[in-house]
Amino acid sequence: DGGPYDETPPVFLGSTPEPFALGVKDKRVTLKFDEFIKIEKAAEKVVISPPQITQPIIKTSGKSIVVELDDSLKENTTYSIDFSDAIVDNNEGNPLGNFAFLFSTGDRIDTLAVSGTVLNAENLEPIKGILVGLHRDLADSAFTTKPFDRVSRTDADGRFTIRGIAPGTYRAYALQDVNQNYIFDQKNEMIAFLDSLVVPYTEVRMHQDTTWIDSLTIDTIRTVPRVHYLPEDLVLAAFTETPTQRYLVKTERPELKKFSVYFSTGSDSLPQLTPLNFADEDAYIVESSVDYDSITYWMRDTLAYYQDTLSMALTYLYTDTLGLLVPRTDTLNLVPKKTRAKILQEEEKKRKEAEKEREKRMKRGDTIPEPTKKTQFLNIKINAGASMDLTANVTIDFTEPIVQINDTAIHLFKKVDTLWVPEPHLFRQRKHALMGYELLGEWKPDMEYKMTLDSIAFTGMYGLHTKQQETTFKFKTLDQYSTLFLTVANAQPNYMVQLLDGDKVARQQRVEKGQADFYFLKPGTYHIRVLNDRNGNGEWDTGLYEDKAHAEEIYYFPGSIKMRENWDYTQEWDPKKLPVERQKPDDIKNQK
Repeated sequence: DGGPYDETPPVFLGSTPEPFALGVKDKRVTLKFDEFIKIEKAAEKVVISPPQITQPIIKTSGKSIVVELDDSLKENTTYSIDFSDAIVDNNEGNPLGNFAFLFSTGDRIDTLAVSGTVLNAENLEPIKGILVGLHRDLADSAFTTKPFDRVSRTDADGRFTIRGIAPGTYRAYALQDVNQNYIFDQKNEMIAFLDSLVVPYTEVRMHQDTTWIDSLTIDTIRTVPRVHYLPEDLVLAAFTETPTQRYLVKTERPELKKFSVYFSTGSDSLPQLTPLNFADEDAYIVESSVDYDSITYWMRDTLAYYQDTLSMALTYLYTDTLGLLVPRTDTLNLVPKKTRAKILQEEEKKRKEAEKEREKRMKRGDTIPEPTKKTQFLNIKINAGASMDLTANVTIDFTEPIVQINDTAIHLFKKVDTLWVPEPHLFRQRKHALMGYELLGEWKPDMEYKMTLDSIAFTGMYGLHTKQQETTFKFKTLDQYSTLFLTVANAQPNYMVQLLDGDKVARQQRVEKGQADFYFLKPGTYHIRVLNDRNGNGEWDTGLYEDKAHAEEIYYFPGSIKMRENWDYTQEWDPKKLPVERQKPDDIKNQK
């Protein structure tokens, strides 16, 4: 069968120059191994420090690796080539883990090192392959104007080690370096920074070293000194800043009746739209996102939107080359995906095909009913079911804006014994939803309800109305739920507890006097995290390096809670008891 399976990694035999060589002038490094080798993902895994602006050439030749540096060597500087686990044998791919090669252009080798972890600030997910660097220049501007002095890259667990550091004081950063210049100069680059300074040092600790006679018998146990390179527990929480450059991303007209504009980031006001080939007064209904970064205009006038091209001037705030918001006007000429002529052509084609089919059936002697024109009603989607949660409301969605609502045509009944009894209710538009509404009532567990809509309860902006219909729905019983009483130790004023169903927030509750209680929970397995909602807006907010502001902190309960029907669960938790890099449970990590 070819002999035993090869499970041993390559063995390093020697190099030119030698490891830890001093006074090196040659920019070519050759490493020799005991077997044929290859390098996997050299561009991602191999990191050279100090960083090289011009990418070095890294190649294999049989049992050797050749590294050719293109940048000029700096005087009196320790160079480290960190291969991580990129070196593997040619046959079985056994990796030579954590292999690094050091040499110096001066008369000494700088041997200090620092280690740590980079996590995604939004979800504490370890970040693989992000650049981590040190700056000897302690000014805040160094991160945005100068390449790093020493660099490393994180592994699959988000761990990093920066080697070959000279004694001194540094600032530490992480950078998802999009343009590979080792400088934070693009807003879309993920970053992290530490407020505290980093001072590398060593410490000798005593360890037990065991030698074995065989796999079961201990020979000797010795206590030996071992050098530790510190700090080894740096934690950088990385985030991507909210884009501040505002510009028009795109425009589209997916249908005759509406068109949309999209901006790179939001604003505090709508843009000004001036029609050029249709009437300006009361021309459209506006549907927009909360911060006006996406806006849809629903045209009212049939004669206007039947045009193949809608022309208009759009004036909006735009970020100029100085970073200032200034007015800008663009002329837009919007053409629909299907013109009016194309739609009529397709309708005529369908009519002729139907007529041909009718003639064929008549020739066969089939009985053909007289064609009837169906009444077209306004589309409506009612979200209600036979097993509703007590925390939910009935929601109603339309496919076009509503211009008239007949409140007297909306009825709610509760079933008492066998009778339907009128029930008080509130019908209203959902927040930030132009075409979304909700029905609110005093819902009771294990009760059945019925909503009826009379004809013409709703009228859309294009003249269609809803037909008469009714929907029955029922709420769950109390014994189908569970309750969580959570005590949060050392809670901050703006702590927000979030219950996660998988990676989605199922429920959230502010901590009041150290307590967050969740009633009417559906049975299932939940994970818990806390958001330090510093600005009180109820959602996670990113950071801003210019203001030295970190992203809002996230803490995970290091486990899961399984909620069962008709069960109360009490849990105490101190979010800061464990270091954040050890908090997120493995079963919900994307990076295993």
